[in-house]
Amino acid sequence: MINLTGGTCSDLCDPHLKLTRRDLLRVGGASMIGLSLGSLFKLQALASETGKRAGGPGWGMAKNVVMIYLQGGPSHLDLWDPKENLPDNIRSSFNTIPTKIPGVHFTEILPELAKVNDKFTMIRSMSYTPNGLFNHTAAIYQIMTGYTTDKVSPSGQLEPPDPKDFPNFGSNIVRLRPLDQPMLPFVMLPRPLQESNVVGKGGSAGFLGKAFDPYTLFPDGDDMDMAKMDRIRTDDLKLPPEVFALRLQRRAKLREAIEEAMPDIDKAVANYNLDDYYTRALNLIVSGRARKAFDLTQESEPMRDRYGRNTFGQSCLLARRLIEAGTRVVEVIWPKIANSDNHSWDHHVDLTKRMKNQSGPMLDKGLAAFIADMDERGLLKDTLVVAIGEFGRSPQKGVSTSGNTNSADGRDHWPYCYTSVVAGAGIKRGYVHGKSDKTGSSPAEDPVHPTELLATMYHAFGIDPETIVYNHLKQPRELVKAKAVTKLFA
Repeated sequence: MINLTGGTCSDLCDPHLKLTRRDLLRVGGASMIGLSLGSLFKLQALASETGKRAGGPGWGMAKNVVMIYLQGGPSHLDLWDPKENLPDNIRSSFNTIPTKIPGVHFTEILPELAKVNDKFTMIRSMSYTPNGLFNHTAAIYQIMTGYTTDKVSPSGQLEPPDPKDFPNFGSNIVRLRPLDQPMLPFVMLPRPLQESNVVGKGGSAGFLGKAFDPYTLFPDGDDMDMAKMDRIRTDDLKLPPEVFALRLQRRAKLREAIEEAMPDIDKAVANYNLDDYYTRALNLIVSGRARKAFDLTQESEPMRDRYGRNTFGQSCLLARRLIEAGTRVVEVIWPKIANSDNHSWDHHVDLTKRMKNQSGPMLDKGLAAFIADMDERGLLKDTLVVAIGEFGRSPQKGVSTSGNTNSADGRDHWPYCYTSVVAGAGIKRGYVHGKSDKTGSSPAEDPVHPTELLATMYHAFGIDPETIVYNHLKQPRELVKAKAVTKLFA
């Protein structure tokens, strides 16, 4: 099913509830477009003012962003950063292959990405140094928000999501760069951020409020159901029951439903000069734009095959369709949670078999197709693409770095050095930033902290990473306490 999350407000289809001026000022607001009219004007002004203060390479090049979140911690040594002439307990079991960039090699399980790495930048020096976050949930929270929570130790477990949490980067972006067209601003798919029993930590708007929560697309089916994206029903795309002023009836036109339930609303809206914004909000559903974006059957069979007939590949294809339709932020979560088996990236055991037969081919085909397709359509020009996990895997196999048990063919968590991929929106093509040491244990050149990558993402949108926001206690906080890595831009 498709679940579109948003803010709560009064349901004016209930006869005992009264229409208030405040309700009117929330037309479409939290749940439909994600902000009130007043907020829209203020944020547009703020965005304009912020844009005057910064600058530099890549500044303001991005209009949209897609994060391909490889949750679980992919092994950089077995994917994009293989090492030679090392003992068997460090060196990957996979052979190396050349890529489009002379002298740069991948392992043999990434043949398609090797053909298109001239279109993206690879950061081989991602690092949490000097202090590493070895726990999945703690590292997830930081890469998504730029902050560590005060209720976790580096090796501990996070508490469930809380309204006091720091916002997901996507929530910050759609708040500061609101859409000027009726489309879903921020979409997360095909599952929530989850590790163990903690669901959604780092994946909400936190103290910004539910108005800036992502809309979610979580189709039915478990992690091993590779065909669940085929069962998306576009007529199930609907707003939650708390949507402003009414409960939507399936397949009913929104304006008609409102006029039937509240015949005076058009008059009231006109009195507050909101009609234009009101109409744009309603068009989100009336025009069917969002429904069409989610309809994968509109793609040709060869195109769907190109991305891979699995949840990850089809999620990447859907991300491209959402960007084409005008969505600002799309977050594609790897379909298998960490701390599990099969195509999970959390390879404590059976790394060679699982990566070769499951996770590797899924990533290779889906991500390569997405980057190439986006480039062919001209969408990389102003769409920033980021593919990253919360950390990498230990250089030495079979040892414990986080308290987990690992087989001789398994690698434990390793936050001190790993690889990410960035592309589009002015990012250099065919570039390798930084390098790891001989064993892939730590950066040898140009380390990049995850918070610096977030700062770079904000920078690409023309948003000063040090822009001040106010938390639930009205305390001023930077979007992220880091500087953008402008060397990544051409």
